[in-house]
Amino acid sequence: MGKTYDASDIVVLEGIEPVRRRPAMYIGGTDKTGLHHLVWEILDNAIDEVINGYATHIIVELDKSREGLRITDNGRGIPVDKHPKHKKSALEIIMTTLHAGGKFDTGSYIHSGGLHGVGASVVNALSRHLEVQVKRDGKEWEQTYQAGVPQGPVKALGNARGTGTSVYFRPDPKIFGKTIQFDPAVLQDTLDAKAYLHKGLKLTFKDGTTGETHLFHHEQGIQEYLRKLV
Repeated sequence: MGKTYDASDIVVLEGIEPVRRRPAMYIGGTDKTGLHHLVWEILDNAIDEVINGYATHIIVELDKSREGLRITDNGRGIPVDKHPKHKKSALEIIMTTLHAGGKFDTGSYIHSGGLHGVGASVVNALSRHLEVQVKRDGKEWEQTYQAGVPQGPVKALGNARGTGTSVYFRPDPKIFGKTIQFDPAVLQDTLDAKAYLHKGLKLTFKDGTTGETHLFHHEQGIQEYLRKLV
């Protein structure tokens, strides 16, 4: 005789728990491709700041261990003030809540390739450690997370010049197993392609495995790429 099937059998996954339970639904898998998808999610958010005229430069830094990566832009910086409805810092909401962000209407972004709050919260959920620093309104702010869970409130680090967002993360081996090392060649190829797609975009890659720094910048974009082919 079969088991009963009633309301008590229905499982409701809240917050970012579904991402850790079924990561393939969000990043396609937990192989090398899925691992690097984490990078593209954060990178696309930074690129959106550039193509909307709020940033000029993005820096991607790979750890010597290849297990950690930082992406920094000089855009507006993710808002850190309290959300009027949810009474939490907007930064914490964006980093810990699926389908939260400033790109679901047309007020904050005219063009958008990434959706922080969808992408960023997924990356956070699948990282054993993630930290965000934001420069905004004359101060620098920070929040750290483990497996997507805040390790404390958003805190002010002190006064700061300029604006921007910096995200550092280390993928969780509980999710990705032994596939937790980023491939410098894959990173460089994609950064180069992004620079062609968005003419004028400046992407700097700092490879901690070699100590080398590479700049990807194609002033003419796609036209320059086509000339390269012929």
